[in-house]
Amino acid sequence: MEFGGKVLPQAVVETNIPFLPKTSGKIRDIYDLGERLVIVATDRISAYDSVLASAIPCKGRVLTSLSLFWFDFLKDVTPNHLVTAAAAGDERLAEKAAVLTGRSMLVRKADVMPVECIVRGYLSGSGWRSYRDTGEICGIRLPDGLRESDRLPDPIFTPTTKADAGHDENMHFAEVVDLVGESAANAVRETSLAIYAKAAAFAAEKGIIIADTKFEFGVCDGEIILVDEVLTPDSSRFWPADDYEPGRSQQSFDKQFVRDYLDESGWDHSPPAPALPDDVVVKTLGRYVEAYERITGEKFAF
Repeated sequence: MEFGGKVLPQAVVETNIPFLPKTSGKIRDIYDLGERLVIVATDRISAYDSVLASAIPCKGRVLTSLSLFWFDFLKDVTPNHLVTAAAAGDERLAEKAAVLTGRSMLVRKADVMPVECIVRGYLSGSGWRSYRDTGEICGIRLPDGLRESDRLPDPIFTPTTKADAGHDENMHFAEVVDLVGESAANAVRETSLAIYAKAAAFAAEKGIIIADTKFEFGVCDGEIILVDEVLTPDSSRFWPADDYEPGRSQQSFDKQFVRDYLDESGWDHSPPAPALPDDVVVKTLGRYVEAYERITGEKFAF
């Protein structure tokens, strides 16, 4: 498979460090080093709560590189879990350097909060469907007459449950308070909105609209910190500003392209998920790489 005239490396679908305890999510393999974790972003891709039969070569490296950029950019807004991107520098991992380099982070352990902290600046996806049906999202009443993809009067915090299986469910803020306490709930809401405001303003200068995005937080040494990934095409909707037109769905630099293909394919969203044609794989990678290059101002190094 080629991209931009270059033969793509084989996709990393799974990693294996047999001497370390491992847990896996849809995309990431996580290894326990005792006081630290190693988070490895594979090239797996998920949609509609299923991991697809095809992977996107280099995707994990794009996600990791973009998260590293944002962690640094946002360090004056919130502390985060990153220790170093050079996870393979740990002598216990040196023999795995070939697979870890560029797609891994050594991070602090944290007690992760059981809440997906979503901020929406525009009306799209499940937020649009909720508004269309009820006039509100997560108990927040919105003005009448909004169209799909309209910019909201102000960004809103619309948390969801963090489901181990199946779909995340919308939550009212009072439910977040019940789960984590009033002080922590207020802190993650305020921090999420502050992160979104700074990142969205920066992305706008690069010609990208951040329509919505998801954050995760945890507690480490008594401090609330940002964990997992941040502002990647997997966790956000990125739209090209020069093509933005409310009243319809938008072109995007995220995996919406994959969702659209799956919808058109006739898949009913029930496992097992289908494979993707090579051209969809390459075009998806192209969107991820373009998002990285626009935001960071750097060429992605294959």
